[in-house]
Amino acid sequence: METVDINHSHFQVLYLNLPPEKQQHNTLMYKLIIRPILFWFDPEEVHYFTFSFVKFISKIPGVSSIIRSIYEVKDTRLEREVFGIKFKNPVGLAAGFDKDAKLYKELSDFGFGFIEIGTVTPVGQDGNPKKRLFRLKADQAIINRMGFNNGGVIEAVERLKKNTGVLIGGNIGKNKVTPNENAVDDYIICFDALFDHVDYFVVNVSSPNTPNLRALQDKEPLTALLQTLQDRNVEKQKTSTQKIKPILLKIAPDLTDEQLLDIIDIVKTTQIAGVIATNTTISREGLQSESQTEMGGLSGKPLTKRSTEVIRFLSEKSNKAFPIIGVGGIHSAEDAIEKLNAGASLVQLYTGFIYEGPTLIKAINKKVLEQL
Repeated sequence: METVDINHSHFQVLYLNLPPEKQQHNTLMYKLIIRPILFWFDPEEVHYFTFSFVKFISKIPGVSSIIRSIYEVKDTRLEREVFGIKFKNPVGLAAGFDKDAKLYKELSDFGFGFIEIGTVTPVGQDGNPKKRLFRLKADQAIINRMGFNNGGVIEAVERLKKNTGVLIGGNIGKNKVTPNENAVDDYIICFDALFDHVDYFVVNVSSPNTPNLRALQDKEPLTALLQTLQDRNVEKQKTSTQKIKPILLKIAPDLTDEQLLDIIDIVKTTQIAGVIATNTTISREGLQSESQTEMGGLSGKPLTKRSTEVIRFLSEKSNKAFPIIGVGGIHSAEDAIEKLNAGASLVQLYTGFIYEGPTLIKAINKKVLEQL
C-alpha cells in the first residue's frame, strides 16, 4: 500500500495532557467536529502538515512518554518470534504511511510493534500527477494512485541511521522509468543500501500504480527476482556485521487461486522468509462512494474479506510452511483476530489506522491477550 491521508491520531496529541478517562471524549470530538473540517482540505497536503506537527510536538519533553503511556500495551505474552526476529507485539504499521522514514520513531510511540517504511526506489521520484488520493468515506476506504512517490533510498538510509530501537521493515520497489527487464537492478540497489539499516525486506511487485509492475508477479520473472535477492542476501552477509535478512513478498489480493499456488511454489523454491497479504486491490465491487470510479488501488474495509481469504488459502495450501503478515481492511480488533486465526503470524494497519485512530492498536493487542 502506498497511500497517504489524514489520521486523527495526529491531532489526539493535542489532548495528551488530559486524564486518560477523557480520551474517549476527545476522540468523539474529533470524529464529530475536527475530522469533518479537516476533510474539506486535500488529504495529501494535510498529511504533510500533520507529519510536521507530530514531529514538532514529540520534541516537547515528556510528550512521547505520555503518548506511550496511553496507547502502548506492555506484556511479554504479546511477543512473537517470526522469521528469526522478536516482535514486541504483533501489530505493525504497513508501508506507505511513512514512505521516507521521517516519522518512524514518533509513530512507534503509539504502540506499534514494528514500522514498515517505503516503498522506496533507487532514485527519488514525484509519483503520479495530483490529485491522486481519494477518501471513500461511505465505504471506509481509500483509493490511491500515488506511484511510489518518495525521496529515494539514500535519503531514507540517512534517517534510519538515527534509529535507536524501532523494528523496521524496508519496502523496496523500482523506479517508474525503469523497464521490467531491468527491474532487478533497482531492487538490488535498494537492498544493498538498506541492508544494514532494516530488520527485514519487503519486495513490492503488487502496487497497481506503477505501469507494468504487476507483470513481475508472473512466476518466471518473480522467481528470478527473488532468487537474485536471496543470492545477494548471502553475499551481503559475508561482508557485513549483519545476519541474512528475511525477505518477504507483498502480493496483490487480485491473484487467482492458481497464481496463489504459484506463490507457494516460488516461496519454496527461493526460500524467502514469507509473504505479506495483501496490497491494495483494483476491484470496485460493492462500493457506494462517488469516487469509486477513480483509478488506483483500493484499501480499507472493502478489502477485509478478500485479504483474509488469501491468508487462509496460502496458510492451508502450504500447510503453514511460511509466515504470513496479514494486512487489508483491519478496522477492529475482531478483524485482526480473524486474520491471525486464518494463518497470519503478524498483522499490519493502514487505512484502519486512518479511520479508527491509534486506539485500534491498543484494542488489538488487548484482544490478543484475551485470546490467550
